[in-house]
Amino acid sequence: MVIQDEADKTAYEILSKYHLIAVVGCSRNEGKPSHDVPEYMQSAGYKIIPVNPSADIILGEKAYKSLLDIKFPVDVVDVFRPSPETPEIARQAVQIKAKALWLQEGIFNDEAKKIAEDNGLLFIMNRCMMKEHYKLF
Repeated sequence: MVIQDEADKTAYEILSKYHLIAVVGCSRNEGKPSHDVPEYMQSAGYKIIPVNPSADIILGEKAYKSLLDIKFPVDVVDVFRPSPETPEIARQAVQIKAKALWLQEGIFNDEAKKIAEDNGLLFIMNRCMMKEHYKLF
């Protein structure tokens, strides 16, 4: 395990404490990061809840149209959507009482960060959950 900075500490805290991950933008298409990363996390023992308005089942799990359709507690909201969409996703993560918001590699949004952190969510931006898991565990 290699923890080098504050983001590594936050990633470690999220990945070691929380195991129910809602994946916004989860894809049915193998070979896309939005499919392969959740598949890896699932194989590592995490429960994946796909959020995709055009799918019924992904990775053997019921897919939900939006975060607000999930009627049970979610630990982490993992985001594979364009940066401009993330403030609304952050608001929904707060609304469903998630404990962390994770924006995947290449996704940046300071407004989403502020919404998450102002509401007590752990926050990661521009990091791949799979790569972080592999590096830290």
